[in-house]
Amino acid sequence: MPNPLVSLPKDYLGGGLMILIGASAAGMGATYSIGTLRQMGPGFFPVALGVLLMFAGTAIAVAAWLERARAGVVKSETLPPEWRGWACIVGALIAFVILGRYGGLLAACAAVVFIAAMGDRDNKLKDGLLLMAIMLVFAIVVIWGALRMSFPLFTWGGA
Repeated sequence: MPNPLVSLPKDYLGGGLMILIGASAAGMGATYSIGTLRQMGPGFFPVALGVLLMFAGTAIAVAAWLERARAGVVKSETLPPEWRGWACIVGALIAFVILGRYGGLLAACAAVVFIAAMGDRDNKLKDGLLLMAIMLVFAIVVIWGALRMSFPLFTWGGA
């Protein structure tokens, strides 16, 4: 029996996933005090973000539906999964957690950007290194310098 999810366009699945995650965030955030715009409570931000995520997911799904209706597409072409992209994204997250704890902000930022950039088949090694260098400057200037986050630039060993 064929899987009905495989025949759906990825925009429908992506929009549906965004709606589901947004509803979960809004629902969990609503368990906290929301407050007002003047005095926001701890639940305000997750609820607002969840609602925005639900609107974005709905917009993506509706846009895909309108595009398919306008083009008269009956069945979409199914493509094989992008295993390289999945592996690089998951690997980048794992590297960020490990290197953030044992290497500091610069090592974690460098790893997450470079590994995730290599998930795109069109990116070359030079592209990944350039993106990594730009993001390292951004991390130093914005995250560590302007925002004064308590994330050390370098850490040798555990925190």
